[in-house]
Amino acid sequence: MKAPSLTLGIEEEYQVVDPETGELRSYITQILKDGRITVEDVKPELHQSVLEVGSSICHTPSEIREEVVRLRTAVIGLAAREDLKILAAGTHPFSSWMEQEITPLERYMGVAENLQELAKRNLIFGMHVHVGIEDQEFLIDAMKVARYFLPHILALSTSSPFWMGRNTGLKSYRSVAFRNFPRTGIPPAFDTYANYDHILHTLVNANCIPDASKIWWDIRPHHLYPTLEFRVCDICTKVDEAVCLAAIFQAIVAKLWKLRRDNMTFRVYPMSLIEENKWLAVRYGVRGNLLDLGQECSRPAQDVIGELIHCFLDSCFDNGPSSGPDVRADSVTLNEGNDRPVRNTDFSILECDPVSVGNLCVDVVRQGEFAF
Repeated sequence: MKAPSLTLGIEEEYQVVDPETGELRSYITQILKDGRITVEDVKPELHQSVLEVGSSICHTPSEIREEVVRLRTAVIGLAAREDLKILAAGTHPFSSWMEQEITPLERYMGVAENLQELAKRNLIFGMHVHVGIEDQEFLIDAMKVARYFLPHILALSTSSPFWMGRNTGLKSYRSVAFRNFPRTGIPPAFDTYANYDHILHTLVNANCIPDASKIWWDIRPHHLYPTLEFRVCDICTKVDEAVCLAAIFQAIVAKLWKLRRDNMTFRVYPMSLIEENKWLAVRYGVRGNLLDLGQECSRPAQDVIGELIHCFLDSCFDNGPSSGPDVRADSVTLNEGNDRPVRNTDFSILECDPVSVGNLCVDVVRQGEFAF
């Protein structure tokens, strides 16, 4: 079996906000009408207050970093033409989904018609990482095993504690909001690609979905590209945090390939235990505990995640990240994930005055943390 290419790609969903009020602004329709989206990799999304970008194909985290900086710089400029700003967080801290407009394109109007209010409520912002795997059987095997690690990486990315002006008490409310959609969350364990393909074709033939793009699991085979798509993360506020997570995903796949090549693999754990770990990541991020399923006990999340990263470090460095982001366990976990914009803030004040949450996030943009 040929080794996977381990190419990297990244997609990010950004918030479009008013620079003075911090409120989300629905503006995509006007830009589409005037033909002013000139950056090829910038696309509209379900809501008009969302911009999505997708990188070109990369091979190392260093290349991914260059792409993310390029794309973030492009969307900052695009928004500036309309006197708007760009924000990166998993949810908006106080804008209401009820005031947002659906993008009037056939694809999104179809989603809105099918899912009704669930689509309108889905005002969330994530990051997706693609890792190139050309062999379908290895891809489906890697997906089965990699499910175990999704809560760990989610914990590092959490950036959505607020929803409609309230501190939810969760580190990733985005994850909770997205579960309202069908065909989301941790996927089943498929033993062969044919098993997955059977499920897909059953759904398509029954007219439940038009194609595989409407399967929104936390990890999935991409329907167009030979990639394994990791979809579990909140969007990261800072570039280097996003790049580190991309490097970890690439390293996970590289490690799984080495094990398969040597006729070894990781143990596959029950979905119920993986789901429990995901809940712990949603609730506490890296500040709480995670289940160590190998030892069958609960341990500090930073310790469990640190061991995970050390386990994959050799694969990271084989594929080039040593010249890119710092993927050492201490540098990734001790920064408490993507909590930085809010972790030193008085939550009790923010609950009484949700506008201050938006001002805080806008300040992050003004200070340049969004792009660099």
